[in-house]
Amino acid sequence: MNEVPLILTLRMDETSFERFDGARRRFFPPERNLIPAHVTLFHALPGAQEPTIVRHLSDLAGQMDMFQFTVPSLRSLGRGVAYEIESPPLLALRRALADEWRHWLTPQDAQGYRPHVTIQNKVAPDEARALLETLRAGFQPFEGTATGLLLWRYRGGPWERAGAFGFNAAP
Repeated sequence: MNEVPLILTLRMDETSFERFDGARRRFFPPERNLIPAHVTLFHALPGAQEPTIVRHLSDLAGQMDMFQFTVPSLRSLGRGVAYEIESPPLLALRRALADEWRHWLTPQDAQGYRPHVTIQNKVAPDEARALLETLRAGFQPFEGTATGLLLWRYRGGPWERAGAFGFNAAP
């Protein structure tokens, strides 16, 4: 039985990903930056359910069109900084999956959902505050496109890709 937890993230268009990942590489402490920029939907799904989860995500992604998300602002994480993500379709998708998988959810995944991309974390609060102020000074809201879902195995360090599930191109 596979006990390695699974993480589900949103796949995004290349331009948005490069923008987020570039900021993450620039501002995240290098010794802690083991994974690419991402929007997490679920932090710890049961690895023992991987075949069922993969089938469900394959079916779901095949029925969904790509959708837009907005990045309206930055958020303080106390010891880091994140880009806020707004998207009614993302919230609806996350809610539907949480309902389907409610009996598997950890307390962290069962609580409220506020999508974001963390670009800095685990630094001194003063350092985080300074970065937030600097980034806010030149920030302009922007949009991106959700292109699918990515499933990862968490093995304590860098994540291992377990599956990619593309959405249909919007008509």
